[in-house]
Amino acid sequence: MGMLRVMSRRGDDRIIWDAQKVEAQDSEAVAAIKEAERIFTEERKKGATAFKVEPGKTVERIDKFDRTAEQIVLVPRVVGG
Repeated sequence: MGMLRVMSRRGDDRIIWDAQKVEAQDSEAVAAIKEAERIFTEERKKGATAFKVEPGKTVERIDKFDRTAEQIVLVPRVVGG
């Protein structure tokens, strides 16, 4: 299972996909991962920072969507003022 978490004022929004079902071309799983990729790209264009989080490993900053990641966290650009 993969998960995209987008941090916001409301907490976080999540999109979950099953990588095995994506490989099997399950329509719902394919739609979920396409939506996650779209959101990832959109948020990165707005300046969000992305991190790949996996148990037992160091958190890794990423610039491209990784459909094999267990969890990707998007943190929006911090605006002061």
